[in-house]
Amino acid sequence: MSVAGRLVAWFRSYRGQPLSLVLRLAMLLSVAATVGMLLLLLGHILVRGIPALLECLPSIFAWEYNGENVSMTPAIVNTVLVTLLSLLAAVPLGIGAAIYLAEYAPRRSRLVQIIQLATETLAGIPSIIYGLFGYLLFVLALGFGYSLGAGVVTLALMILPLIIRTSQEALESVPDTFREGSFGLGAGRLRTVFRVVLPSAVPGILAGVILAVGRIAGESAALIFTAGTYAAVPDSLGDSARTLSVHIYALLSEGLYTRQAYATAVVLLVVVVGINTLSAFVARKLVRR
Repeated sequence: MSVAGRLVAWFRSYRGQPLSLVLRLAMLLSVAATVGMLLLLLGHILVRGIPALLECLPSIFAWEYNGENVSMTPAIVNTVLVTLLSLLAAVPLGIGAAIYLAEYAPRRSRLVQIIQLATETLAGIPSIIYGLFGYLLFVLALGFGYSLGAGVVTLALMILPLIIRTSQEALESVPDTFREGSFGLGAGRLRTVFRVVLPSAVPGILAGVILAVGRIAGESAALIFTAGTYAAVPDSLGDSARTLSVHIYALLSEGLYTRQAYATAVVLLVVVVGINTLSAFVARKLVRR
């Protein structure tokens, strides 16, 4: 059957259902627009960034940054450090809060509803608000100054609501029959949660962690106000540091290193895809176990 014939048959299948046809077409147009914008964005960055990256090799990967090489290596190291430290601070706390809300707190209680409303509201707040909050509290009030530690704590607070909500939904999606079977065999609540419920919810929890990784790696507004823009690998949590996203902002704001900024954008894409791929691989291994 030709393409035209298949289209005619497809439209005939919706005969007498005009609303279903309109909704299906709207969905297909939305998917096409989303994929098209993504491909356009990636294509623009890759077309301009790859030649710039090849042109700047190998000086752009020098260990120390200066005005001649505009190296991104310190920013790459700082991005990895910020991501790992933020996850180390937020993931245990977020999963612990989700376990309490899903397994211990009375379901549909007023406390649970208030916490859910708060986490959903905090998850939708723009990152620059978190940056201003971190600047006022950690940089000024607590005296952290522009430092890696202030940036890590701010990002941990920023991704905490996301991890709580995704982890709670993953735990609540585990069938109650799993819990009932564990209780019937004599296991207590704590053993049931950590040996039965939590392993079953690992894929959903890791999906939230992967989303948090992407948000951390691409964050710039919150880090500009807290971690600063110093282009060097910090010796401690008290030193200022810039990540790849802040590095791109700094290069473009100076107006002198546009090609290096596009080259950095390509590397940032590779880093984010690499981290997400590694996280998905670890998730598959855990699910198989």
